[in-house]
Amino acid sequence: MDASRDSNALSDGGSERATAESVRTEQAARQQARSGTSSARSTTAMLLAPGTIWMLLFLVVPMLMMVYVSFWTQKTFSIEPTLTVQSWVAFFSSETYFAALLRTIKIWLIVLATTFALGYPTALFIGLFIKNKTLQTIVLVLCVVPFWTSFLIRVLAWRPMLGKEGAVNIVLEKLGLISEPIEVLLFTEFSVVVGMTQIYVVFMVGPIAFMLSRIDPSLIEAARDLGAGTWRIFRTIIFPLSLPGVVVGAIFVSVMVLGEFATSAALSGRKVNLLGNIIVTQVGSLKWAFAAVVGVILTAVMAVVIAALLRFVDLRKEL
Repeated sequence: MDASRDSNALSDGGSERATAESVRTEQAARQQARSGTSSARSTTAMLLAPGTIWMLLFLVVPMLMMVYVSFWTQKTFSIEPTLTVQSWVAFFSSETYFAALLRTIKIWLIVLATTFALGYPTALFIGLFIKNKTLQTIVLVLCVVPFWTSFLIRVLAWRPMLGKEGAVNIVLEKLGLISEPIEVLLFTEFSVVVGMTQIYVVFMVGPIAFMLSRIDPSLIEAARDLGAGTWRIFRTIIFPLSLPGVVVGAIFVSVMVLGEFATSAALSGRKVNLLGNIIVTQVGSLKWAFAAVVGVILTAVMAVVIAALLRFVDLRKEL
């Protein structure tokens, strides 16, 4: 009996020691996991710190300053740090400035549609029909060749093309399609749309062509083997897979068109005023508060547009 009790006591003590040892091991593992997580977080914070500081100093702070200045009191040629809504009321109570906002949105929508209509077929040809990667690169470089010249030269080059005695009217007259020159080709919203489309269409072509080139050709071949037609293949395979490129291209075009002022000033004879033109004019007149108001409104419009475009696709997942 005594021997059995001793053996039971030894077994109980051994199990208790094993349990205590397992608890200590588990605690040590948890502590090590916590220290590893803490180390990983500190490393991540150190890596993100430069970019975060840069964004705060050169994006967030300037935007907050612009919002703050928009409420300053505007004098004739100076501003005072006395908060007021005078400049905001002046913008929304003026038909001219509010019309410029609507005109900016309208031209943005038209240019976005024209760049997509011209850019998508071009990107489709480059991304799917050109199989050689070297040839794809060469064609894309050719699309970028106009950017090797000055932006102002590319804009002003449309004047002799669209003018009353320009190349377009001459060709149309020679073909007998018109009896007198078309005057609405230049110094109108049409000329502004044409100039912006030519300048920014390449920003739509590039991202779409990149996404189309990533499509596995076996998907299209499998769809054809299953009896799918060309339109169904495009609708169910090609376009959905290229949608991230469309969104990226639309963001590029939208940001640049909404902030435009040089193209509209050069091709409309200053008859088409966009928000960008108003900002330039107000800054030149030393009306900083009113320029800040227009800048805040333009930034808000861009933010809404980008947020709306990003709802179509999760770029972090797709790219």
